[in-house]
Amino acid sequence: MSDLAARPEGAMVGAALPHESAARHATGTAVYTDDLAAGRHDVLTAWPVQSEHAHALVSLDVGPALEVPGVVRVLTAADVPGENDAGAKHDEPLFPAEAMFHGHALAWILGETPEAARLGAAAVRVGYEPLPSIVTVGEAIEAGSFQGIAPTVRRGDAQAALAGAPHVFEGVSEVNGQEHFYLETHASLAHVDSEGQVFVESSTQHPSETQEIVAHVLGVPNHRVTVQSLRLGGGFGGKEMQPHGFAAIAALGATLTGRPVRVRLTRTQDLTMTGKRHPFHATWRAGFDEEGRILALEATLTSNGGWCLDLSEPVLGRALCHVDNAYWIPDLTVQGRIAKTNLTSQTAFRGFGGPQGMFVIEDILGRVAPLLGIDPAELRERNLYRPGQTTPYGQPVRHAERLHEEWARVRAESRFDERRAAIAAFNDAHPDVKRALAITPVKFGISFTFTAYNQAGALVHVYKDGSVLVNHGGTELGQGLHTKMLQVAATALGVRMSAVRLAPTRTDKVPNTSATAASSGADLNGAAVKDACDQIRGRMAPVAARLLGIDEADVRFAAGRVSGPDPDGTSLGFDEVAEAAYADRVQLFAAGFYRTEGLGWEPGAMQGHPFKYFAYGVAASEVEVDGFTGATRLLRTDIVHDVGDSLSPIIDLGQVEGAFMQGVGWLALEELRWDTSDGPGRGRLLTQSASTYKLPSFSELPDELNVHFLERATEDGAVYGSKAVGEPPFMLAFSVREAIREAVAAFGPEGYSVELGSPATPEAVFWAIEAARAAREATGEPGAPSTPAAPELAGLPAAALRRR
Repeated sequence: MSDLAARPEGAMVGAALPHESAARHATGTAVYTDDLAAGRHDVLTAWPVQSEHAHALVSLDVGPALEVPGVVRVLTAADVPGENDAGAKHDEPLFPAEAMFHGHALAWILGETPEAARLGAAAVRVGYEPLPSIVTVGEAIEAGSFQGIAPTVRRGDAQAALAGAPHVFEGVSEVNGQEHFYLETHASLAHVDSEGQVFVESSTQHPSETQEIVAHVLGVPNHRVTVQSLRLGGGFGGKEMQPHGFAAIAALGATLTGRPVRVRLTRTQDLTMTGKRHPFHATWRAGFDEEGRILALEATLTSNGGWCLDLSEPVLGRALCHVDNAYWIPDLTVQGRIAKTNLTSQTAFRGFGGPQGMFVIEDILGRVAPLLGIDPAELRERNLYRPGQTTPYGQPVRHAERLHEEWARVRAESRFDERRAAIAAFNDAHPDVKRALAITPVKFGISFTFTAYNQAGALVHVYKDGSVLVNHGGTELGQGLHTKMLQVAATALGVRMSAVRLAPTRTDKVPNTSATAASSGADLNGAAVKDACDQIRGRMAPVAARLLGIDEADVRFAAGRVSGPDPDGTSLGFDEVAEAAYADRVQLFAAGFYRTEGLGWEPGAMQGHPFKYFAYGVAASEVEVDGFTGATRLLRTDIVHDVGDSLSPIIDLGQVEGAFMQGVGWLALEELRWDTSDGPGRGRLLTQSASTYKLPSFSELPDELNVHFLERATEDGAVYGSKAVGEPPFMLAFSVREAIREAVAAFGPEGYSVELGSPATPEAVFWAIEAARAAREATGEPGAPSTPAAPELAGLPAAALRRR
């Protein structure tokens, strides 16, 4: 086992500890970015002037706003001393002359109070010259409106394999987007100190990039800007790229007025101004042999990128790398492209394109299984990766046997076959309520596909009283990263948890950090923290050896004590050794660094080894569907998930449960709707609040939820043998969607293929049930439809599956 993965005896990693801020979260004493503004008496509030058109040239008359009592200043493009752009791709004007989506911020009002700023924004006169707008992916495809790269993943000759395949199917799969709906909306607070440093508190997942954007808007070097991220009230990817512009507005306002400036979006502003998960549209052809094994896949994936690129290119790249999910596909050609539309710029979201890519193959398997006459669970199991096989982009699928172990465990522990027999009896006895139990796998690659991001730094201080201060480059989104870093530091130094404290993440302590994203926060930052701690312990060991009269190689650090190999021998307190080391002028601080080894990716060719390893999981879910309303009840879910050797089991359990339920929301509940009419509201987001956008709640939890971690699953290439856990469990929710599909199929004739809208809302499920009942009636089987089907709604999704 590598030194990175090896765990010492008595390690604090692996201990079931609560979140380090759990008590403060529960009592309301945890401080977030906007809370800091409450302690300042001189803070100005920034409020946006938002576009009322999806696409238009604009002109502004800000004079009336300046007459509103309490308005201090109006920020426009003329005020920008540097570059008027808030994006890494230089395609996001901070103050646009052309409104690109409904809700686009055109100018910002600075007011003494939020109310004064709001009234000032309402007073600005905006002139619009409307331009043609594109709202849907279909419109973009028809107009040829695309942006960014158009990559292709290719292996073998898919066309030839399809030509010779015994069974070929073709169809269209569409999946909607998803709103992050983090509890804390976007927030920034900026001030300029006495030395001219611009200090920005930001709810950002990527402080270093926020620093860069603020600096180039202000026209100053990066060292003049410091960004701090205390903690985030959720992010899920929505605060990886999109906080930068809001931080820049606060910093620009503070620079121009000499007063602190806060930006804190209301919920409606956040929903209408910020990006979501990318909706995807896929056309495909898939070939199978007589046993149901996949022979070939040909597909084109089109993502709705919105008005600018943001992170659409790497999201698309990861989607293409996950079209295979956990299945061996010998011959494959999958093309990708990004639609440019007049919507919010869609961005990172948990899974970062992986879920949309997996959606395609899971939708295909779910739709073709009944046409092949093969049980969906059997069809999936036959196609699982096996040891020695590689992905379409050429990376070996290491530990593929874990997929089969998890699959077998879930089937056994969930009593899969026994319960399916009971479900069949239930369905025979209930004509208007149907149940189904489905099982699906997950294989998810861990690392940034942008190779340069696979690095991290840390700064660790040991004070002469033995206390420890840790700085690292990751941000705490509520996911427990700080808790894990405390455990890593305590383990590496051999001290108790109470001896270690974490400092807020800030760019003047650890520079050039990567985003806390791609499920890599613990892998990267944990290894960097361990590296710093190892350096310090290595310097302290000779001091301890001299004091104990033993060989340096025999020094042991554990539980706050330093001793030799004899547990009953003489020992010293860690604090005593630290004091002695200081007296000997030994350096007790260190900068740690880590770069992920073994990566090699050619994004142009879409070939290589983009991932350090794969995380695996399997879930089985049982649902009950009401034939009158389409409402779905989630009865039970059984999960076995691979987290390696968990750094923090309670944290990881929460991540698996939370990710799974967020995935259920995406696939079965949460429906973003925009106005696609030609009326004055075209392009406006219609689901602007929690009253119109359905989020998962306690009532959507399974009646029974069983989560187990795969045992004996050490990941030798990661810190203390752990594996990433943030994103992979999200896709376990496919088991719920496939169970819904099978429950709907129970309303139809034998061998009926269900086309299910996504999200599978009660409305979409109801019309799918009506289509199944109509198909049963057409075959003459008993069970006529209770109400006439509505062809115009039964067309979800867009195109019918065809067999060729």
